[in-house]
Amino acid sequence: MAKLISWNLLRLTGASLDDVVRLIRREDPDLLLMQEATQEMDALTDRVGGQYQRNLLPGRIHGLAVWSPVPLHTWPIVLPLQSGAMFNRICQIVDLGAITIANVHLSHGQILNRRQLRRIAKVLPYRAAVLGDYNLIGPALLPGFHDVGPREFTHVAGDVVPLRIDRCLVRGVTCLGARALLREASDHRPIVVNLNVVAHAQPAPLLGKVA
Repeated sequence: MAKLISWNLLRLTGASLDDVVRLIRREDPDLLLMQEATQEMDALTDRVGGQYQRNLLPGRIHGLAVWSPVPLHTWPIVLPLQSGAMFNRICQIVDLGAITIANVHLSHGQILNRRQLRRIAKVLPYRAAVLGDYNLIGPALLPGFHDVGPREFTHVAGDVVPLRIDRCLVRGVTCLGARALLREASDHRPIVVNLNVVAHAQPAPLLGKVA
């Protein structure tokens, strides 16, 4: 099983390094995905060890970050996405061996963010999950993927309108449970998803008929 957590930190005014450290120590995730991570988070490994990588959104002071308690198979790669009206977006792709994880902070446009999802799906292997801030209202409409994230709201727009925009889509794996944690310093609640990532046995080769 892999315990994954995704959290939009809310740049500058949201979750601090101390908040993220407390989350890691309390929840003990196998992988932590962060959106709107600023330079402050670069000290994370000094506090809790592990492997960490942060990639800025082009022209912004914040970006996507990933933390793992153990060394990853390979360093995460960055996939450029279709540009939004205000700034460009990227996706972090993390290889865990048995499954590949995409960390996303998609655009607000409800057609554009679905197009971004389709671009991501094209580069992922069959066993994959896409987690993060989707900025998406309604179904994702991504063929072959299932929405297994928490069904409760994860963000309150303008402190008035509750929305479920932090999500997890999976393909080729099963979800053993998902929940949204209590709201802390950020305007987003962290989401926790437990996935069954045990590799399936390869099918036995077909034997020819005996005459």
